[in-house]
Amino acid sequence: MKIRFRTSRILQLLGIATLIWLVILGTQIIQYSTQSSNRTADAAVVLGAAVFRERPSPVFRERINHAIRLYQEGQVKAIIFTGGVGTNDQISEGEAGRQYALSAGIPAGAILFESTSLNTFQNLENAQQIITDQGFGQVLIVSDPYHMRRAMAYAEEIGINAEPSPTTTSRYQSFWSRMRFLVREIYFLAHYQILPGLM
Repeated sequence: MKIRFRTSRILQLLGIATLIWLVILGTQIIQYSTQSSNRTADAAVVLGAAVFRERPSPVFRERINHAIRLYQEGQVKAIIFTGGVGTNDQISEGEAGRQYALSAGIPAGAILFESTSLNTFQNLENAQQIITDQGFGQVLIVSDPYHMRRAMAYAEEIGINAEPSPTTTSRYQSFWSRMRFLVREIYFLAHYQILPGLM
């Protein structure tokens, strides 16, 4: 009976500790979502999101629009779009971003993209290759606010000299959509901290 009681008590303590840890991660994600760099940089790296047929999804579109504003305001000299071809999509996220930026008047020479990555870590790995090839120094990472904590952790591991620039027009506006996004990011950040080699 004593062994069973001790085992039960240990499991309760582990459960409480895990819950506290997850709350801390959630708090970090929320706090980090408000951080945005005002420094100039060589490029904005736009993390991929869904494409609907040949057009960026509303979420991806707002990330692209944010990068376009950074370019137009002179905060970056170039834009790097990332993302491969999703299920049933006709073009890659990177190509969709490029086409959208061209239609908004961004010069072709200021647009770079990759089209093979399938997740955030790969987005940044492929962006790093472009950054190296172009001889860029510092870049700004563009994504939705709750995505930034994990994205910046990945960027640091990969060795990208980056600062955060979350979009101010995220499509995740309702309480429930933000909570779903937050829970998703807590899960992925926890997974990354436990098993950093498995994205």
